[in-house]
Amino acid sequence: MNKLNLIIQREFFAKVRNKSFIVMTFLSPLLFVGMAFLIGYLSNMNKDSITKIAVYDQAGLLKNHFKNDKHTLYIDLSSLPFKTAKDTAKASYEGMLFVPKVNNIQEIKDKVEYISEDSPSIEFISNIEDVIDSTLTQENFKVSGIDSKKIEDAKVKSDLKLAKYSGDESLKGLNEIKVAIGGLFGYLIMMFIIIYGNFVMRSVIEEKTNRIIEIVISSVKPFQLMMGKIIGTSLAGILQFLIWAIVGGVLFFMASSYLGMEAGGSAGQVAEAAKHAEKMNDFKSYLLEIQNLPIATLITCFIIYFIGGYFLYSSFYAAIGAAVDSETDSQQFLLPIIMPLMLGVYIGFFTVINDPHGTVATVFSIIPLTSPIVMLMRIPFGVPAWQLILSIVLLFGTFMLVVWAAAKIYRVGILMHGKKPTWKELVKWLKY
Repeated sequence: MNKLNLIIQREFFAKVRNKSFIVMTFLSPLLFVGMAFLIGYLSNMNKDSITKIAVYDQAGLLKNHFKNDKHTLYIDLSSLPFKTAKDTAKASYEGMLFVPKVNNIQEIKDKVEYISEDSPSIEFISNIEDVIDSTLTQENFKVSGIDSKKIEDAKVKSDLKLAKYSGDESLKGLNEIKVAIGGLFGYLIMMFIIIYGNFVMRSVIEEKTNRIIEIVISSVKPFQLMMGKIIGTSLAGILQFLIWAIVGGVLFFMASSYLGMEAGGSAGQVAEAAKHAEKMNDFKSYLLEIQNLPIATLITCFIIYFIGGYFLYSSFYAAIGAAVDSETDSQQFLLPIIMPLMLGVYIGFFTVINDPHGTVATVFSIIPLTSPIVMLMRIPFGVPAWQLILSIVLLFGTFMLVVWAAAKIYRVGILMHGKKPTWKELVKWLKY
């Protein structure tokens, strides 16, 4: 046990005293916060830009139906000769809408063109098509003698209310919020596994390449060395994550407060806030619903699955590091490890959101290789205790089995040099 503690301490301090570790620990929050506000700043710059669109309507049916807004300005050039209007649009406008003269109004729907050098966005095309459809529909009503106002008055827009059997009111989009919360925890686990699992693998490869491992292995058991690397690296990673969370949170709060003070004097923003008071009430309702979620269970399970999932996958990474001589040789073994993690993310977002208690979501939340991600997405919806217990038992049971198998590969692989192992050879090493 003393030897294991010494290895853990050695791996931990070797990581935290590394210059690149120290620099990235304190630089990463600055980069992430700076990037977030840079994206916000660039987005606000685009909000003030106005796109000018020329309209050349020979039929005279549509030009008055394109309405200007704060982002788009439509300019009628129909009085100019077509070539002059086209040259003007090419030189000074984003593009030109061309409506040809037709004999029948029905012909317009397939003959309107948008002329520009750059392809327009799908949203822009959809908006133009909506205007054309609406205008032509109204014209058809007039031709057919149908009162369009009566049709509009007869239309009904429903607002479906959601409620629980207990009588309490429920909110729309709550499932998406639940999946997002569970998905965030699952995504953190996946990123931690990939980043720090690679650290474990690189550490093993480095010591193996430098032949340091041959000296170390003479005084400790391979299993102790492997577990020491996994635990020591994980502790360094947890410390780095905590520092990121604290420093990033402080920086984000300071930047938000500063920008908020600057924005506070804007009368326009005050009016905008008053305008969206109803939306803020809905936001408060969602916050109350989130508070009713099993937060304590979610956080507790996050810690359990975090530890179990990381130890499980780090054992794979350690075994791969022992089996190869360079990171290049490790690529053939990494894909089967990463695939279950990616599968868990896809299962979570595309299955749990629609059927959190269905067979697919339930099975993959119990399978150890995907349970750290899928189960965390299911917990906000409420998971039976037996499924939760079974999933955790299988996760740590599989971890013990993988550690045993990885230790066998590790024991043989750390002393192997100059040969790229195959999957068949790895299976043979398990029998030694």
